[in-house]
Amino acid sequence: MDKKQTGHDDVNLKGTLVSVFFVGAVIIAMWVAVYLMYVAR
Repeated sequence: MDKKQTGHDDVNLKGTLVSVFFVGAVIIAMWVAVYLMYVAR
């Protein structure tokens, strides 16, 4: 059986990893901002 390439083997996941870390950082920053607003009141 010949192994056919489906195009999924050469997908670059570095951009996906960077975007996931970026979204995670935004969510954490929002939580920190809400917590600081709660503490400051």
